[in-house]
This record gives sequence, structure tokens and C-alpha cells, in this order.
Amino acid sequence: MSGAGNKRASSDNGSGPSEKKSNLEDKTPTTLIEPIRLGGISSTEEMDMKVLQFKNKKLAERLEQRQGFEDELREKIEKLEKRQATDDATLLIVNRYWSKLDEDVHLLLKSYDTELSNQNAPPNAPPEEIESAKETAMETEEGSEVSQPPPTQDNKAAAPEPPPAPHFSAGALPDSSLTFLATLAHSTKEEIELKLQERMEFSKKAVSCVLESSNKLHCRMEELCDRIHSGEFDHLGESLQKLNKELLSEDRKLQDLATVLQEKHHRLSLQLHELQDRATSTETKVSEMERTIEDLQWDIEKLRKHEQKLNRHLAEALEQLNSGYHISGSSGSFQGGQTTLSMQKFEMLNAELDQNQELANGRMSELEKLQNELQAAVRLKEKLKLDLRTLPEEAVRNTQDFRCLQSQFSLLYNESLQVKTQLDEARGVLLSAKNSHLRQLERMESEELSVQKKLRTELIQLEDTLAQVRKEYEMLRIEFEQNLAANEQAGPINREMRHLIGSLQNHNHQLKGDVQRYKRKVRDSQAELRLQIGGPPCSQPGVSGSEPTTPITVKEEEIEVKKEPPAAVPREPETPTTPEVKKEEEEQKKETERTKAREREVERERDKDRERDKKKKK
Repeated sequence: MSGAGNKRASSDNGSGPSEKKSNLEDKTPTTLIEPIRLGGISSTEEMDMKVLQFKNKKLAERLEQRQGFEDELREKIEKLEKRQATDDATLLIVNRYWSKLDEDVHLLLKSYDTELSNQNAPPNAPPEEIESAKETAMETEEGSEVSQPPPTQDNKAAAPEPPPAPHFSAGALPDSSLTFLATLAHSTKEEIELKLQERMEFSKKAVSCVLESSNKLHCRMEELCDRIHSGEFDHLGESLQKLNKELLSEDRKLQDLATVLQEKHHRLSLQLHELQDRATSTETKVSEMERTIEDLQWDIEKLRKHEQKLNRHLAEALEQLNSGYHISGSSGSFQGGQTTLSMQKFEMLNAELDQNQELANGRMSELEKLQNELQAAVRLKEKLKLDLRTLPEEAVRNTQDFRCLQSQFSLLYNESLQVKTQLDEARGVLLSAKNSHLRQLERMESEELSVQKKLRTELIQLEDTLAQVRKEYEMLRIEFEQNLAANEQAGPINREMRHLIGSLQNHNHQLKGDVQRYKRKVRDSQAELRLQIGGPPCSQPGVSGSEPTTPITVKEEEIEVKKEPPAAVPREPETPTTPEVKKEEEEQKKETERTKAREREVERERDKDRERDKKKKK
């Protein structure tokens, strides 16, 4: 132990990195790193052993981490497998129903083609030809699943060509769902998109063909109905009409039968596809079970062979035990003359015993040799220990182990310096971040205080303006109320004056009309007088002279009667003047009292506002 301590002291004193360490410790603050305690070390072998133990420990920790990662990845793989299974099931369902739709569309096109071919026959054909066409149509409808009739000229251009992909075509469906999944797995995304686009175009074209053919049939039926209603077929016989009716009824029955059979066929095809999918799934399960059975059979064969070996060893052991028992029994009962063991076996056992003795002697000699070698190695070990205790420093430094340790120490020292610099940089970054954060907080606080001060000043200004506005509002309200009171007082007087003015105006208009009328009468009377004075003598002068006197007197009386009311008109408003004046005075007194009360309330509100402002300022 003392030798090892001397070695460390000498290596620490004579190494180059130690000087660097002392210089760096003077310059920068030291950071404590937990050392790895290896304990007491007497030789390099123990050191290597402990280093290997430490490495094994670290490797065990890494293995545990790796096992945890592997468990997580297995869980993810299981989830992905479940997801893939659900995606495969959905894809199979979509493919199955899509192919069924294409098949149904194909069958519909076939049926429309047959109907159009039957309808394109000449209308004036005899009944025998019609019956033959009917039979041919029945045969084509029955064998539509096996063979396809040739398309008509109308549908040749509209019939879509099937897509090039064999597994996406409507006529040639895949034998099983595994081929579909295999093609999806081997093909790329762009190829799948192209195939799906082709299939969609095919289905669209097929549906458009079905619609066109249905429209054509509808138009054909409408034309026939129009012809029948117009009376083009009246010249035909009653037998043809009866036959037409029978054919129509039979056609309806056949159409109903076709729809029923198509529904049944659709159901059966769906059930068939479902059973095919189940069969594929069961086949996969059976294949997996067969594999597991093969594995188990192989394990069973292994176990059988092992069992046979163990049985052989057991039989041999039992034979050896029995043979030993018979030998021991024969030694005791040899005097009785019972020989249980043959001489050959005895000789064999003696030979084996001799061989075993020879082997034991050889091994004893080998053990003695090994013991001698061990003693020599122990002596060498003691000598080497003594040499190690008295080894010079130069020899220790020149050894490879010392150089390796020195290089490892320099590497670790450099790594520690790098870690230390990184730690100092991280601390500097942390301090700069803290300082910037504190500065930012101070700025935010100062900005908040300034904003609060601005808000306070704005609130005070707004309160002052609000008080001023309230005062102005009160003054305006008081003025408005005063004006209202003055208007209320002068209102009845103004009404009476307006009424008087209106009545006087009406009276003046009446008087003007009377004056004009009297002026006309005066002119007429003057003209009559002039005529009487300067005209021929009248036959009745007394009558003529007495007549104009009467209207003049009547007019004068009417003028006097009509002149009397203007003298009485100005006297009417003089009588109610005294009570109205008293009412006006009383109302003015009440309004003055109201205004005084309102001014007092305004002053009280102002005092309250001032007290609030003083409290806020405090």
C-alpha cells in the first residue's frame, strides 16, 4: 500500500497536467466533482478488476434503459399492428362494396342493352316474330351472368372501357382479399392514387351510361305512349292489342322478378364476400396455428430425445448400482457357494480399477508438478513485491500502465476543464438572463407606475370636467325652468289675445263686406236717381218715388245696428283682468321659491363634490 501511495505522490508531483491544474486553480474558482471511490488497491490487476466492475455497472444501467426503450417500442408496435388491422379491414370492406357496385352497374347495363335491342325491333312485325324476340330476351336475361350480348349502336359510344388494373376492374374481381392487401403494400402512394382515380372514372362513366340508357328507355316509353294515345295503332287488330297488353303485363311481372332476383343476388354476393373474408382470416389463423404446432412438435421431439438420454443414463446408473450390490453380496455369501458374478465381469472391473489407479497416479504427478509451479510462482510473486517496493521512479514512469494512466488522467482532466468552462458559461448566461429579467421587471413596474399616474391625472381631470358639466347642466336646467314658467304665465294671455285678434279680424272682414255691399247699393240708387231725374216721365211716379226711400232707411238702420258691436268688443277682455293678474303673481312667487330650493340643492352637491375631492387628494 505504501508503494502505491509513493507512486501516486511521485506521479502527481512529476506530471505536466498537475502544473496546469495549479495554475488554473489560481485563476478560476474550483468546482467539486464527486470522485469514484475504488477503495484500497494493491496491484494493477485489482485496479483493472474494479474498473471492469464499474464499467459492468454502467453497462447494466444502460441495458436496463435499453430494455425500457424496447418495452415502449413493443407497445407502440402492438398499437400500430392493431391500427393496421383495422385499416386493412376498412379497406377490404370499401373494396368489396365498390366492386359489388361495379358489378351491379355492369348487370344493369347488360339488362338495358337487352331491352334496347328488343325495343329496336320493327313495330309492324308479326306476332310470331314478337314471341321469338320475347323468348330470346328471356334467354338473354337468364344467361346475363354468363355471357354478355353485343351492345347496340346507341350504347357503343357511351359504354366505358374497363380500367387497365386487373384488381380494380369491375368484371374481374380478386380471388381473395390478400391479393388486394399485397398489391397495396407493394405499390407506392402515387400508383395507388392513379389506380383509384382510374377506378372512380370507370364507376362514374358506368353510372352515366346507366342514366343515359334509363333516359333513353324513358323517352322510348313516352314516344310509345304518345303514339298509342294519338291513335297510330288503331288500324291494328284486336288480337295485336290483346297480345300487347299481355306482353306488357308479362313485362311488368318479369321486371318485378328481375328486381327480386337482383336483391337476392346482391344479398348472396354480400354474404359470399363476407364468408370469403372470414375464410381468409381463418386461413391465416390456421397457418399461424400450424406453425405453432410445428414448433411445439419440434420442442416435443427435443424433450423426447433428452428423456431418452436421461433414461439411458438412469439405466446405466441402475446397472452399476446392481452390479456393486451383487459384488458386495457375493463376498458375504461366497462361503455358501453362491456365485452371483461371472469371472469376466470381475476381470473387467479389475482392469477398469487398474486403469483408474493409473489415471489417479498420473493426475497426482500432475498435481505435484502444479504445486511445485505454484510454489515457484509464489516465490516469484514475493520477489516481485519486494522489487515493486524498491522500484525507482524512472522505471515506474517508463512502464506502459503508467503512461496509459497518465494519458487517461490528462483526458479526464481536459474533460473536467471543458465541463468547468461550460458550467461557467451556463452560469454567466443564467446571470445575464436574471439581470435582463430583473431589468425588464423594473421597466414594467416603472411603466405601470407612470400609467397609473396618468390614469389618476386623467381621472381627476375627468372628475373636474364632470363637475363643471354638472354645474352648467344645473344652470341650464334652472334657466330652462324659468323660461318654462315665464312661458306658462304668458300662455293664457297670449291665447286670449289671439282669440280677440281673430274675432276682431273676422268682424273687420264682415264690416268690409257690408261696406262694399252698401257702396254698391248707393251707386245703384244714385244711378236710379239720375235716371229718374234726367230720364223720361214714368207712368207711376208716386210708386217710383216712394220705393227708393224705404231701402235707404233700412240701410241706415242696419248700419247703426252693425256699428254697435265694435263698441262692446273692447270691453269684454277688461272684466277678467284682475283674477288673472293675481294668479300670475302667485305662480311667479311659487317659481321663485322653486328656483331658490334648486339653487340650495346645487350648492349642497357642490359642497359634497369638494369634500370628495379633498378626501381623494389626502
